[in-house]
Amino acid sequence: MNMTQPEIALPRGVSDFLPDTTSKIGYIEGRIRRVFELWGFRRVITPKLEYEDVLSLGMGDQLKGKTYRFDDRQSGRLLAFPPDITPQIARIVASRLATWPLPHRISYSGRVLRQTEIQAGRSRELFQSGVELIGLDSPEADAELVVMAIEVLQNLGFEKFKIDLGQVEFCRGIMAASGLQGETLRQLQQAVSSKDSSAVARILEQNQLSDAVKQELTALPRLFGGCEVVAEARKLVRNERSIAALDNLSKVLEILTMHGVSDYLTVDLGETRGLDYHTGLTFEGFVQGLGEAVCSGGRYDTLTARYGFDAPATGFTFNVLNLLQALQSCPDLVASMAGDFLLFNRSHDCKVALDVARTLRSAGYRVASDIIRRDFAESLHYAARMNIRYMLVVEESAGVVDHYNAVRVQDGKTVPLTREQIQMQNLVDHIEKNLGDR
Repeated sequence: MNMTQPEIALPRGVSDFLPDTTSKIGYIEGRIRRVFELWGFRRVITPKLEYEDVLSLGMGDQLKGKTYRFDDRQSGRLLAFPPDITPQIARIVASRLATWPLPHRISYSGRVLRQTEIQAGRSRELFQSGVELIGLDSPEADAELVVMAIEVLQNLGFEKFKIDLGQVEFCRGIMAASGLQGETLRQLQQAVSSKDSSAVARILEQNQLSDAVKQELTALPRLFGGCEVVAEARKLVRNERSIAALDNLSKVLEILTMHGVSDYLTVDLGETRGLDYHTGLTFEGFVQGLGEAVCSGGRYDTLTARYGFDAPATGFTFNVLNLLQALQSCPDLVASMAGDFLLFNRSHDCKVALDVARTLRSAGYRVASDIIRRDFAESLHYAARMNIRYMLVVEESAGVVDHYNAVRVQDGKTVPLTREQIQMQNLVDHIEKNLGDR
């Protein structure tokens, strides 16, 4: 009988992550989580499935259109894979933490799925690591998250990056004063977001607006740059909503100056991202060499109220795969893939090798035992393929284990070791120092 091999493939837009890449992702997530912990944020784990009608309470129209839905045979209700974790945090706070004291400092790390246009290299999966600060309505809270984002990027080794600040109420105030609605307003928002001044001018020509409103709308695509943009905007706007937004942004910038992070900041008052979701300060993080944001967030004071718990809130999330792309050549990231030792036992005494492995692991080294009996060259090749830095060879003569050899897999250079040296806390430093003399 002929057995047909089934096609082994994945849907477009999703991926397997093999050990090397997974190690890098774990390294990045660990660095992010450490900063979150140092700022007092506590982690929750959210489910991979939600009832669609519950989840949709916390999503804008854009995210609703990207949600995977399917029938639940048990309940008869629609289920959904969350396209974003923030609505899940809002539900948890409203339903599980409502009696706890405020504020809530919550962190999370997980994968979400989004419907996307299938393009080359475009993923339907996002790895998100983020925080939500719920229960504080203050510039200090907004500034805290911006500083955390900067600290994460610094701890990951980035030197050239910018945090781009916006204030959606500034845009809302100008657009509300214009009186434009419907499709015209949508086109205007899109033109402003893409910095298309000619498209903005064309829309203004087609509508009867006051000179003051035209001046404000015309300026929107140009109101980006350094922190001096706030002062320029004050000269242009007249409506109270936009003025209040500038006051808020100025207070946040003042606090960020106290934190000493002003050099990392830019301001974009024409940013329309999140107009249907955010309620105040927004921000995105960009690193040199990558066109997409590595983090994004902002204030969303009305979200938890949709779940019956009215509380101000702000938050942001890192796109871990974007960080991975930007960090490919980072030495620390490359080192995160490597194991420390492969134990190669030339002795007939298995207990000695087991004791050595236990000693190394207790010192914090990652140790694999080459249980398969094969020759030295094959084991060295295996270690290289598995990104293991050293082979530790247990040597025997006259039936007695009498010494050890550390072999650097990269070049095969060898240094002899005693059992006492293996027990050193700085064993790798000792090996490298002695290899350097050879």
